[in-house]
This record gives sequence, C-alpha cells and structure tokens, in this order.
Amino acid sequence: MSKCCSCGSAGVMLIYSCSGAANTGFLADSVSRKLMQDGVGKMTCLAAMGAELSGFIESAKCAQKNIVIDGCPVACGKKIFEGLNLSFEHFITTDFGVEKGKTDITKDIIEKVTTEIVNQI
Repeated sequence: MSKCCSCGSAGVMLIYSCSGAANTGFLADSVSRKLMQDGVGKMTCLAAMGAELSGFIESAKCAQKNIVIDGCPVACGKKIFEGLNLSFEHFITTDFGVEKGKTDITKDIIEKVTTEIVNQI
C-alpha cells in the first residue's frame, strides 16, 4: 500500500459492501454494518470508489486494510478495487452457503457470516 501523510484513515480498517438488489447484496451490506457496529472497522462507500472520487481513493490507500464484501461471484467490488490497483481482502456472501435469490437473510445468517469473516481477517 502506498504511504499516506494526511488522510484520517491511517491505521483504520475500511469496509466496503455490495448493496445489490438480491438477498446476497442485502447480506453483504448487513454483514458490513455489523462489522462496523462491532468495532472491527469503519464502513465506507463502495459506489464512491467506483466513481473514482479522489478522497475515497486516498482513504483506501491510507487504510490499514480494505475489506470488500461482494454479494455474488459477479464481484463488482473486487473489480472496482482491482481497476484502481488497490490492495484489499475479498469475501463473497455466496461462499458461505447462501444462495442468490433463494436464501432468506436472517439474524442468524448475518451473525454466522460476520463471525466467519472476522475469523479470516
């Protein structure tokens, strides 16, 4: 990761989430919010990264770690970070046994996926 001298995200883990229309995007967003509420990191805007807004990109460069949680294997978030040549750790909600368009997203599923991601980061 590049050096950062003036942004406020130095040493902070930033979390980016797919918030797509499917249940899997809802799960990615819910897990990201839970990670933030649990103090794991700070959730920020994936859409701003896709729009290549310079302040958000600089924050990502400064972050201790960038966590990208996609809802499905289309992996929009991953593609955004790869296109910007930024380092990140990547997770896809369907890798945790959730079926796009089929699995009901419950508190138990949100907790399970959150715990599994925490264990991997």
